[in-house]
Amino acid sequence: MLNTKVLVLNRSYFPVHVTSVRRAFALLYQGIAKAVDHQYRTFDFESWSAVSASLHDDTIHLTDRLVRVPRVILLVAYDRVPKRQVRFSRYNVFARDKNTCQYCGQRFPRHDLNLDHVIPRSRGGLSTWENVVCSCFTCNRVKGGLLPEEAKMRLIHKPMRPEWTPFMLESFSFKRYEEWLPYLSPVDVAYWNAELLER
Repeated sequence: MLNTKVLVLNRSYFPVHVTSVRRAFALLYQGIAKAVDHQYRTFDFESWSAVSASLHDDTIHLTDRLVRVPRVILLVAYDRVPKRQVRFSRYNVFARDKNTCQYCGQRFPRHDLNLDHVIPRSRGGLSTWENVVCSCFTCNRVKGGLLPEEAKMRLIHKPMRPEWTPFMLESFSFKRYEEWLPYLSPVDVAYWNAELLER
C-alpha cells in the first residue's frame, strides 16, 4: 500500500507529479502538502488522520489508529507548472511509437525494443525526435549502419517531435484512481523521466 500512487497538485490544483503513498505521508507530516478529498476540501496531517478510515479500503495502520490513504495531495507553497515541451527520452519515444517497431510494425514489450537512428550516427545522424524510432532487436540488426532504403526497409511513420506531453499515459501502466479524474481530464502535463541529450 505504501508504494501505490498519489497524484500531486501544485497550489493552483494543477497536477505536477505522481508520488508514492510513503512520500505523500512524509509531505503531509512535514506540512509541505495537504490531503484533498473528493469534495476538494484540504486537510493537514492531524485533521486527515482524524477523518474516519473505517469506511475505506485504502488505509494504513499507525501504532494507535487506521489512517485513510490520500489519493490526491496539494503542495501548499509550490505554484510552478511542468514544462509543456515533451522531453526527448527513451520512454517518450516508446510512447510516441506506441511500443511498435517502426520497421516491421509489430508491437513489443518495452524490454524487447531499442532505439534506432534512422540516419545512423556513423553517418552523421543526430539523436533527435526526427531521427530516432522504436525498433525491435531483429530489425535493428538487419538495418545495422545502413539507411532504411539501403537495407530495403521502410519506416511505418516518419519520426516527428510529438505535440503531447505523456504524463500518465496508459502505456506507462499507471493505475488511475477515481479521485484523480477531476484533475486529469482537462490537462496535459509533463511526465517526469530522464531527458536524453539531443546532439
